[in-house]
Amino acid sequence: MKIERYKRRIVDDKIEHYLKLFGAVCIEGPKYCGKTWAGRYHSNSEVLLHKQTGEASNNVELAKISPSLILEGEKPKLIDEWQEATNLWDEIRADIDKTGLKGQYILTGSSTPNRKGISHSGAGRFGKIYLRTMSLYESGDSTGDISLKELCNNNLKQKLTGDVELKHIAGLIIRGGWPANIEYSPKDSSETIEEYIKLIIDDDLIRLDGVNRDKHKVKLLLKSLARNESTTVSNMTLKKDISDVDNEDIDIDTISSYLNALDKLYLLDNDEPFSSNIRSSIRVKKSEKRHFADPSIACSLLNIKEEDKLINDLNTFGFLFEAMVERDLKIYADSFNAKCYHYQDYQNREIDSVVELEDGSWCAFEIKLGVNRIDEAAKSLLKLKDEIKKEKGKVPSVLCVICGLSNAAYQRPDGVYVVPITALKH
Repeated sequence: MKIERYKRRIVDDKIEHYLKLFGAVCIEGPKYCGKTWAGRYHSNSEVLLHKQTGEASNNVELAKISPSLILEGEKPKLIDEWQEATNLWDEIRADIDKTGLKGQYILTGSSTPNRKGISHSGAGRFGKIYLRTMSLYESGDSTGDISLKELCNNNLKQKLTGDVELKHIAGLIIRGGWPANIEYSPKDSSETIEEYIKLIIDDDLIRLDGVNRDKHKVKLLLKSLARNESTTVSNMTLKKDISDVDNEDIDIDTISSYLNALDKLYLLDNDEPFSSNIRSSIRVKKSEKRHFADPSIACSLLNIKEEDKLINDLNTFGFLFEAMVERDLKIYADSFNAKCYHYQDYQNREIDSVVELEDGSWCAFEIKLGVNRIDEAAKSLLKLKDEIKKEKGKVPSVLCVICGLSNAAYQRPDGVYVVPITALKH
């Protein structure tokens, strides 16, 4: 993509801010999410370090033999896939210490690097930024009429936002938020994601650490994760799911090891459990809610390539819609330094998504595809708020239902907000 066609990302403001604060900015995230494009947008020169034939392969060797040559060029300089030559980390840190200048380097990485050989953490010199796939607002599929930041501060201007078709929502989930696929049909995008997954299994996993994993078992695990998208299932449950559905067995330690590798490739983006600021007497479950980096990955693994197939399985549709909304909430929340969690306790009470603000206040969100579920979701939020209050815990400052098919953003008489995902922005 030519730089003049770059579609600005929400995180760009943070990149610009960090370039003023740090000598180097490191942009991390899954492959194909737009890290290189974002890095180019903010840089004046670049060097590519992908392990492949040609110039990039030569650059990797040059970076290891003569790193000072790699660092030459107009600043900020983009060093793409820097983890292919981890010795550059200390070289860049030393150069930043020497010059004392800010905004010198932009590093991108699609996997967690092996820290062997890196002698310094880079604290104070490097600022890290996580880049996800595109939110609906970034891809142009949300009007942006409603700001999450304003909503979390109890400020919402009621507005008709227009009707949304179920098929349209299904298409957005299948297509995903991959920048290069934004103009693709759901089916075409699904085909690219299918190849993406194959490359992860066939190439990236072994390049990660040199471990030769069983590709068939990796695929079985990925499919089980897809069947359990947006749930808090344990590793043991994944093992049982693989046994029940695929009639095969994977050792529990193997599952744990493979999940760790997939996490290092940023293919997973789980939600951590929320409990620290509620301070009630209720015991809170510590399980993470499982998510892929983008819901389109789950669709591809489940062979859902067209909207009708998703519409005909509303249960799966609901989980994948939840995944898409929670992806967007994390992107929007990060722009104002808020954090996203999920809530689940041992009394079987749940909150789909929690947004915790910098001041410690928190907002509770239920996520529902259809408008017929709004009343039920609002009652659940109000009940949980009352129970936390009775237990002398810290209650949420905002209650909101995010809906797929609502045609308006408004506040109900009971105080619960309703917001369509296709009207939300940061």
